[in-house]
Amino acid sequence: MYRSLRLALMASVSASALLLVGCSSLERLKLIGEKPPLSSIDNPTAQPGYKPVHMPMPMPQSATYNPNSLWRNGSRAFFKDQRAHQVGDILTVTVNITDKANIANETQRSRDTKEDSGIDSFFGKPKVPIMNTPTPTRIFTSDSTTSLDGKGSVNRNETLTTNVAGVVMQVLPNGNLVIEGKQEIRVNFEVRELIVAGIVRPEDIQSDNTIDSTKIAEARISYGGRGQLTDVQQSRYGQQVLDVLLPF
Repeated sequence: MYRSLRLALMASVSASALLLVGCSSLERLKLIGEKPPLSSIDNPTAQPGYKPVHMPMPMPQSATYNPNSLWRNGSRAFFKDQRAHQVGDILTVTVNITDKANIANETQRSRDTKEDSGIDSFFGKPKVPIMNTPTPTRIFTSDSTTSLDGKGSVNRNETLTTNVAGVVMQVLPNGNLVIEGKQEIRVNFEVRELIVAGIVRPEDIQSDNTIDSTKIAEARISYGGRGQLTDVQQSRYGQQVLDVLLPF
């Protein structure tokens, strides 16, 4: 009975996996012997699921001009600034990530418990001990010992240094800029993809129209790839489904 249920479950899982990866498998079959295609350049705001960024904003202030003055109140510079400041402008993001973590934890616990009832008779009459006790004349005794020794460690070192050009997608009411940049590089049969997105202050943009990734708020940085090497490093879809569903 159990074997039949198990076979039925595996058949159902396999059928589901085939349905899930059918289109993906057909796409991969078409690319056998071909280089993975690069993504087309599209307008991110027209993509399905795109949502403008909404953040808490101060009250907007209207621009005012003083009589007989060339200076506008609230202006950032007297001359025109060539740095990115409006939708569609391009700026360069310097991605410089160096993360190091070294954590070591150790927990030790031990407990030694002994119980002796000290009772050798019940209502004045001797009784047989209810268990095999070290002292046969005692009705109940117990002896227990527990111990725990747990250790854990984390040693992580990650470094990512590169540059990517981003586009201003939105200007928030307080002047902050929502940026997004995407870069694809194909080497032989492998495509490396870098995506950077977030919110920056115009004041943090350098005079050469660059900004460091550490100054991006709500930063989203993704570095990965697709192609033959990435495909080999991943488990088969059926194995991934079984790893999720099977309880053993």
